[in-house]
Amino acid sequence: MWQTGDAYEAYIGRWSRRVAATFVRQLGVPASRRWLDVGCGTGALTSAVLAAADPVEVVGVDPSSGFLTTARARVTDPRASFEVADARSLPFPDDSFDVVVSGLVLNFVPDPARAAAEIARVTRGPAAAYVWDLAEGMELIRHFWEAAAELDPARVAELDEGRRFTLCRPEPLGRLWTEAGFTEVSVGEIKIPTVFTGFDDYWQPFLGAQGPAPAYLATLPEARRDQVRELLRSRLPTNPDGSIPLSARAWVVRGTA
Repeated sequence: MWQTGDAYEAYIGRWSRRVAATFVRQLGVPASRRWLDVGCGTGALTSAVLAAADPVEVVGVDPSSGFLTTARARVTDPRASFEVADARSLPFPDDSFDVVVSGLVLNFVPDPARAAAEIARVTRGPAAAYVWDLAEGMELIRHFWEAAAELDPARVAELDEGRRFTLCRPEPLGRLWTEAGFTEVSVGEIKIPTVFTGFDDYWQPFLGAQGPAPAYLATLPEARRDQVRELLRSRLPTNPDGSIPLSARAWVVRGTA
């Protein structure tokens, strides 16, 4: 599902970079700290840390070698390094990092509680993570699933990310951090505009087969894909210039080891 960095960038990466920048600024971590980015993907959050937090080092880990290839090509700062690793079994000793962060990842980990425990183990300071509000606030994905559900209700009921990823809500996210042993746990939100230049700018990334919605679309016969496309075209809000004004919300959890 998550293998090709360029396709991810077109679909979600361009928006995740905006969230990452705000997230790092809000953390307010002092300079010269050692950071770990768990589930670093194509390097959006690592780039934000390098740009805004003046770290001494950032290590990014991800299970997708394809994503890491993109991350290494995009992030050339010598303070950053990347390696293949699973969030459920981080290859670092206890208390290895001053700060551990994770962006748009935990809902995809098969055992998020184990990942949270690993994050708590390897940090000696704050740890924070954010996930999309897939039930309501991530509008570009919500519009897609709502249109698809009208045409294929039984199958979409099983695949819709808003239904599947119950972690992507404030209460379960806060509970995950509390049960991992963090103190001073808080949950907040980040909301960004996601304005598309036109319908093709919105639709084309769904054809890249990266992520649950595009992967589902790739399984449909061409005629059904066309139906989904035209239903979306008729429903998306559109400005006089053809642009599509949507927004995206992420839930953020923070705590101290």
